Amino acid sequence: MLEELKKAVWQANLELQRQGLVLLTWGNVSGIDRERGLVVIKPSGVPYDVLKAEHMVVVDLEGRVVEGKLNPSSDTPTHLELYRNFEKIGGVAHTHSSWACVFAQAQRSIPCLGTTQADTFFGPVPCTRLLTREEIEREYERATGRVIVECFRDLDYEAIPGVLVAGHGPFTWGKDPMDAVHASVVLEEVAKTTYYALLLNPTLESIPRALLEKHFFRKHGPGAYYGQRRET
Repeated sequence: MLEELKKAVWQANLELQRQGLVLLTWGNVSGIDRERGLVVIKPSGVPYDVLKAEHMVVVDLEGRVVEGKLNPSSDTPTHLELYRNFEKIGGVAHTHSSWACVFAQAQRSIPCLGTTQADTFFGPVPCTRLLTREEIEREYERATGRVIVECFRDLDYEAIPGVLVAGHGPFTWGKDPMDAVHASVVLEEVAKTTYYALLLNPTLESIPRALLEKHFFRKHGPGAYYGQRRET
């Protein structure tokens, strides 16, 4: 079942490790087959050096295991909440990468101070509020997804493909699992450069709107011209 998606999710999970975004087993990537309403996700607590495509777990959008001998990631309810609410995404990634966690633990959004961020994120990367005690004790992982959705109530999840969960860490998403990982790589890099930029100049403000729009839309949307054109 979903062998190609399993392979894609497996490769995306390994890419998290290759990019230095995970330690131990602190991360997971998933992908969705929208037609079937099924999600493939990394199994819980399995080390990356022994991880195989056949270890991936298939669940439905209610979290019921459809195929797989291992337990799905403990973050599965968070991923599912994002898939249910962000209908155009095809992959979700979660890490505890160091620099993104610095901002998440400081409960601070990442302002857009440069074009590196503007190429992928159309503005600041937001930070959610902290979960309440009731949310933590009742359905913690699902509540984590809900607080992300709440944070994007007035934001475009396609234009800002990532978030910091306060006191926790980053979640990113994209058109497929590897695209979600790409957003995680960019998020970690801009978290690091933003930290140092603010250290050097604490009074920095976001780049001008014109520069933000130029860099974002030259890569995204109908007028994009970055990269090579595909031949038809």
